[in-house]
Amino acid sequence: MSRIKSVSAIEILDSRGRPTLLANCELSDGKLGRASVPSGASTGSAEALELRDRDPARYAGLGCLKAAENVSQEINRAIAGRDFASQEALDRCLIDLDGTDNKSRLGANAILSVSMAFARAQAAQRGLELHRHFADIAGTVPRLPKPMINLYSGGLHAGRQVAIQDVQVVVPGASTIQETLTIVSDVFRAAAKKLHENYNMRLLTADEGGLAPPFASSQEMFLEAVRAIEAAGYKPFDEVALTVDVAASHFFEDGFYHLDGERLDRMSMVNRIDEWRREFPIVSVEDGMDEADWDGWSALYERLRGTAMILGDDLLCTNPLRIRRAIDEKAADSLLLKVNQIGTLTEAAQALELASAAGWKVVVSARSGETEDDWLADLAVGWAGDYIKVGSITQSERLAKYNRLLQLEHYEGLGF
Repeated sequence: MSRIKSVSAIEILDSRGRPTLLANCELSDGKLGRASVPSGASTGSAEALELRDRDPARYAGLGCLKAAENVSQEINRAIAGRDFASQEALDRCLIDLDGTDNKSRLGANAILSVSMAFARAQAAQRGLELHRHFADIAGTVPRLPKPMINLYSGGLHAGRQVAIQDVQVVVPGASTIQETLTIVSDVFRAAAKKLHENYNMRLLTADEGGLAPPFASSQEMFLEAVRAIEAAGYKPFDEVALTVDVAASHFFEDGFYHLDGERLDRMSMVNRIDEWRREFPIVSVEDGMDEADWDGWSALYERLRGTAMILGDDLLCTNPLRIRRAIDEKAADSLLLKVNQIGTLTEAAQALELASAAGWKVVVSARSGETEDDWLADLAVGWAGDYIKVGSITQSERLAKYNRLLQLEHYEGLGF
């Protein structure tokens, strides 16, 4: 049983210089939990709603002073002095207090900051590393996830110079996080060298640290990724493979996919993705179809199943109701789990349980707007994620998570 003494929050800045929240949760025994929450650029329409101030005089309307005030005042009044036996008890209280379907009254950012800070405080109270406390919440056995590491970015993460959002690399045969990062560093440096040679560009990175040259097409993006793998001395497929975040919802309009100067209908888009998979070492396709194109998702599943992960982000939004539908309609076979899409640890754990019970792969993911807080690494380990998607191997808000994985690998003796 944990009695909350007080909760409070302040507005801080994420990795893009946009406001987000840092919350404190102090228990009656003096144990303190502190957590900051991320924010996304590529967001699904079914996501829980971040509360923004909409004051054009501050941060172009993106301020979070009202959300911080909601934590420090209304939420604090509702939960200070109360005992909570579990994370679920606290989260259910927050959900009921908000009273909306999408957490729009108090703000999903406000609610998640308290949910996560409470988890940290409880872990401290129990004398546990955070990943082990997370494992107890979900009833899982901790293990290291394999990293999906950003190489090239487009879409909303890089000014739309190419439609698809991200091409990541994975190292299927790596036995440790250390080995994975070493190999990916080789590939990234090879890609950066080619950036200068082929595009006469200095090393500039997108929101999540990926390189963002002015590719002429998606095809060129994949070709350059394969060339970088080979230039680094590795074999595509066997030693280094690719994953792609298509983010198709962002170029779907009037019933068509507007990709690389073409206007593709549903089956033409499925065919295009299948062509990419056959030509390039792609082992996962994220958001290959628009978030509302359920028939398209089912067609893509039928085409790709058994050959690549069909990974749902905007389609699913870490929402148990949408995950159940996707299972029933055979629309995906993998979940991109983002806690701030649903707004509490408890609901995210339900999404994890549903996906795992269906035999799906789970990719625990960061957002484009991150902070130096490293709780995501503990969550991915504690919840036994198959993969973790953080971004590239640049920028401190990304490296904080990778460095935490290295710590857990070394000091806790954890493996894949």
